[in-house]
Amino acid sequence: MALAVLHSRALFGMHAPPVTVEVHLANGLPSFTIVGLPETEVKEARDRVRAALQNARFEFPARHVTVNLAPADLPKESGRFDLPIALGILVATGELPPERLADYEFVGELALAGDLRPVRGALAMSIGAQRVGRAFVVPKENAAEAALVDGAVVYAAHNLLEVCGHLHGRGRLERCSENRAPVPVRYPDMADVKGQVDAKRALEVAAAGGHNVLMMGSPGSGKTMLASRFAGILPPMTQEEALASAAVQSLGSAGFNVESWRQRPFRAPHHTASAVALVGGGSDPRPGEISMAMHGVLFLDELPEFDRRVLEVLRQPLESGRVSVSRAAHQAEFPAEFQLVGAMNP
Repeated sequence: MALAVLHSRALFGMHAPPVTVEVHLANGLPSFTIVGLPETEVKEARDRVRAALQNARFEFPARHVTVNLAPADLPKESGRFDLPIALGILVATGELPPERLADYEFVGELALAGDLRPVRGALAMSIGAQRVGRAFVVPKENAAEAALVDGAVVYAAHNLLEVCGHLHGRGRLERCSENRAPVPVRYPDMADVKGQVDAKRALEVAAAGGHNVLMMGSPGSGKTMLASRFAGILPPMTQEEALASAAVQSLGSAGFNVESWRQRPFRAPHHTASAVALVGGGSDPRPGEISMAMHGVLFLDELPEFDRRVLEVLRQPLESGRVSVSRAAHQAEFPAEFQLVGAMNP
């Protein structure tokens, strides 16, 4: 079979649109072409995939290889398409059977030795795969995060050979169970603060009513210490709130730490942060600090030191709970439901 079709997903804001990976082998001079509006890191998959296949003891075809990432008008970024491209080449050369491919979606960056490296946004992609009823094959480091979605079928793989063995029926990938042992949520304890009865009472009222807070006091009076403990007196997160918060954090460069499941985030950007750092943006739109604080606390210490334009961009997200990032070619919307805690000196 000279044509292989696999399923994967891209990231666009909070959404993970489906991507069809088509691999075609044709006669002619050996070449490797990737089309479908790929970014630089996707184009570099040619070298990663070639080395991974050869180091896994597969023969790379000396033919004209064309990889199409459809739809063609959707930008593709990161190395998440390495695994489906490599599998597509193996299917097109007859190394793997094509019968079971329609039941799976694949993501993962390949190391030169064939190992799988984690990618960001696994939770958002797992939600999309679960909605269409496909199993989701991800790197081992992303499996626990992807399995947070109820009803999702998630398989964890360490390397390319494990995925090939699973598709061949010669081995089974480890399925990551959605039954998670409850992890106790730990916050800094408000009892550590001695005195400040009025400030504690104000924070209790704000926590009960979902209000924003501005604390003003002399340096060293305990404003930062109180703010860092504010999340600990908020109500426990519901399943929906925890999933929404984890989905946003999964889009960040650091990814989502499963150990912080159901823990309200606490974000404290420095006063030199720009407006883009707060609301999000970039050529490939990513969430900013106000979205990373989803269902948690955004603490702005030394509030008057922030640039006025930075503070002004908080108006609309505080009112609507969402922020829309518009660029010439892209528009992405991120949730921004957070409680704002500010601190300043007299």
